Amino acid sequence: MRIFYGVQGTGNGHITRARVMAKELYQAGIEVDFQFTGRQFDKYFDMEIFNGYRLKHGLTFSVNKGEVSYLDTLITAKPISFIKDVSQLDLTGYDVVLCDFEPVTAWAAKTHGVPVIGIGHQYAFQYKIPREGGDPIAETVMKLFAPVTQGIGLHWHHFGQPILPPVIELKEKPEKLNTSKIIVYLPFEDTRTVIDLLQPFKQFEFHIYTPDVLPSNYNNVMCKALSREGFQADLLDSAGVISNAGFELLSEALQMGKKILVKPLHSQMEQISNAAAIKQLGYGHSMNELEPKVIEHWLHDNNAVLINYPNTAKILVDWLQKGRPEMNADDIEAIWNQVDVTHVRL
Repeated sequence: MRIFYGVQGTGNGHITRARVMAKELYQAGIEVDFQFTGRQFDKYFDMEIFNGYRLKHGLTFSVNKGEVSYLDTLITAKPISFIKDVSQLDLTGYDVVLCDFEPVTAWAAKTHGVPVIGIGHQYAFQYKIPREGGDPIAETVMKLFAPVTQGIGLHWHHFGQPILPPVIELKEKPEKLNTSKIIVYLPFEDTRTVIDLLQPFKQFEFHIYTPDVLPSNYNNVMCKALSREGFQADLLDSAGVISNAGFELLSEALQMGKKILVKPLHSQMEQISNAAAIKQLGYGHSMNELEPKVIEHWLHDNNAVLINYPNTAKILVDWLQKGRPEMNADDIEAIWNQVDVTHVRL
């Protein structure tokens, strides 16, 4: 079997999910060609697993100080380059085309009449799940950004809908936690503002991973360059995560039993909806702004949720190898019956 796999490169969640899928696809002996779009080419890192991957400009969202700007997004788009990439992408010779919210692949498949399967969190929004922050522009963008023939949605809970658990790497739990260690991933916020915000909480140590590394000048705040290996090592024995409301990191935090505080991007329906889902499910806390009082309360709250998810990536690869049979309600229920949710005390 030969697969073409388009992955959105804005942020790191889609790439993280693709790493997990790549591992299972390779183990199954499947040949995969990966394409990534959505960020500057020199900003990709730790991409070794994607053998011979290709990069295109694609489309991305412009974010300034924690808020999506649709106007800047339009200004920075390169429509001629996008149309050229779509028209030149040759998908012949592939048995399956997969898309994780990547527009060049999605639109090339649509243009040339090639069926494409979407795998990702965004495709859960075609169903009745927690949904906030929507407006006509956001709804249109969600629908048209990367259209697929069949969308397989992923979420932390099924909400009574035909969606699947997250695609995440299943990890060993640490022998001991550092209850004062907090991981911070707010790449769309101003790094200096985040450093100054956290420094008063002296009894905690903050490890900030950011694309904009600055000296912190505070012993309890460490600012670090983006690194998959370094981030995972710090996350392992940490007590909690402060982050924007991206899906994949929160999925990892839940399956590792970390307490969660999210600050969703303004004007970004997916993240606002994720924050609503986290609150509704009782899986974590949220704040609309970077609020010191909310952070202080959360830091002293030692409650967390630990969720054991099945190997959804392997389930999907097996499904692909079997010829993509229709998943009925019993099949999906059997998958969710493997999920175990435990409330823990740190």
